[in-house]
Amino acid sequence: MGVELGAHTARSRALAVLRIRSRALAVALLPAAVAVVLLVGGSTGHTDGPGWGVVRAVVTGVAVFVLLCAVGVALLVARSRPAMSPTVPVAEESAPDLYRMVRDLAERLEVPAPSAIALTPDCDSWLEDRTHPAHGPPRPESADEMEGGGRGLTSAHRRTPAAPVLVIGSPFLWWMRVGELRAVLAPVVAGTGPSAHPDIAAARRFVRGLDAAVAVASAPTRGPLTRMVLGVAGWVARILLRGCRVHAAEMERGVATAAAERAQTVDYGLRIVAQEQVGLAYAGWDRLLTRVALPAWRMGRWPSRLDAGVVAALTELSRRDRLAEGFTSRLGERPACDLLEEPGAIDEATSLLAARLFHGGPAETGPDWAPVDWAEYPDEVVDRKWRTDAARLHRVLDGLGVSRTAEPGTSEPGGPTLDRVMDHLTARTPPRPTEADTFPPPEAERNATEVATGSTEATTPAEATAPAEVTESGATAYEAEGRHDSDEDGVPATERSAELAAVLSAALAREEAAVTAEAAAPSTSSAGQGGPDLALWDDGALPLFPLQPPRTGRELLGDHVTAMVCCAAMDTAGALPGLDWLDGPSLLVNGERSADLGPRVLSLIEEGDPAPLRAWLQALGVRAEKPVRLV
Repeated sequence: MGVELGAHTARSRALAVLRIRSRALAVALLPAAVAVVLLVGGSTGHTDGPGWGVVRAVVTGVAVFVLLCAVGVALLVARSRPAMSPTVPVAEESAPDLYRMVRDLAERLEVPAPSAIALTPDCDSWLEDRTHPAHGPPRPESADEMEGGGRGLTSAHRRTPAAPVLVIGSPFLWWMRVGELRAVLAPVVAGTGPSAHPDIAAARRFVRGLDAAVAVASAPTRGPLTRMVLGVAGWVARILLRGCRVHAAEMERGVATAAAERAQTVDYGLRIVAQEQVGLAYAGWDRLLTRVALPAWRMGRWPSRLDAGVVAALTELSRRDRLAEGFTSRLGERPACDLLEEPGAIDEATSLLAARLFHGGPAETGPDWAPVDWAEYPDEVVDRKWRTDAARLHRVLDGLGVSRTAEPGTSEPGGPTLDRVMDHLTARTPPRPTEADTFPPPEAERNATEVATGSTEATTPAEATAPAEVTESGATAYEAEGRHDSDEDGVPATERSAELAAVLSAALAREEAAVTAEAAAPSTSSAGQGGPDLALWDDGALPLFPLQPPRTGRELLGDHVTAMVCCAAMDTAGALPGLDWLDGPSLLVNGERSADLGPRVLSLIEEGDPAPLRAWLQALGVRAEKPVRLV
């Protein structure tokens, strides 16, 4: 156990948790003990009399009922499957150097080595207890076991406590160097020492069992009798869990303190430097998911090299940000991903798991859910995204009855043009007040929604607002400086912009609802090496961590107008779709990223002033009157 102060604190708190378990057992056995005393007294003649028989019968019935309830609660706690983090298992044959490094680290720390290693698409690392029978694959029975000859050895083997699993954040393996990863993992691996203590292990099993029992009791069930039984068991489990909460938290805090104290002897100076890389990796990973991966997931494509992409994103950040200078000099050292035999396969598996956790995509690839390489990202994601948004914008304009009449001399007068959008959004009356009327007039809003939905039922902007979408490019209207004043609720300040934003919100909400309904069908997949533990967690709860904050109508309209401008620039001025590692989809003009489009789009949708945008288009040679190609 060690001599660390935190270890003694953890053990004392673990004993407090076990005392709560013992008291609960004593309360359950108390009626039975009283019944036994009464029965023995009656048989020996010490409790004879007319009333003692009734007392013995009542107490015996209560004791049997309490024992049955206690057995039911105990079975529920013991058999409920504790929660387990979705991870990608890494077998030893696929990462022998990584396992060797972890075992050497455990030997230096004088603690048991973790039983296995798994990866998670997150910037964190921890130890996870997976000793519950439901967490492992079914153990095949040998011929000796079926005949009974090996039952004693099997039972002894099952009682042997297994070390916890080491879960490592996959971005750490690609961004950190080998020495940095070892320094970061030192306090995590040191936690296997306190975890091996019998009292702490028993307390953890009891708390995890109570937590799992509460989850089972809270899950919806069919029969009323089952609901009643589980309700009683869940009520008891909640009481016990509430009593253990403080002691369990202090126990875990003591375990962490003991692990940190023990890890001070291993790479302490390097760990201070490595912690800076942890924060940098977290910032780059979050930026990559929200700005780059999320647009691809929404288009039915999942980037298959997210971990490699975080290295490119952080390298780009180091180039742009003076605070990150010097970090790229470490790239000449050996990266931690070299500890894997096939880093590409592991990266692909963790990338698919990230798509499932953060977006809720299917478990298997298909025509509507295919991997995309970074080289194909501009064409497969950026171009398709912009043209899809532009097509949706023109469909909404068609529904609103906006004329397709173009300027004289155009080859296709009825085609979708940027001029059509700009003419519709150009203010012909002064902007409406922004303090009194924050929503469109009821009649205009109802009419706009009816045109979009084809029904007479009104839909408010709050009900129709679709899940949020992050900024799609460096040319996005809401990332650039020079924001204009508008309503606090995100509704554009002009009448036409507000109406168009409301209808776009309703249309996008319907499309995403249809996609969600199609993806609701359960998918099956087998867990194995190189794939996530899909069989051990509920697909119905996906996505576990959605990256879709609410998007206002102003942002929605700005993204669609920006997409239309980018389509016109690509079709008439030779611009190209591109990928910016920090901002996601971007428009490349003459090989350079265009970052000055945002304020001009804002002027159009919030003030109804097309002059800044027309000046930008004229400078680049973009012909707004020419039809663009849509999806």
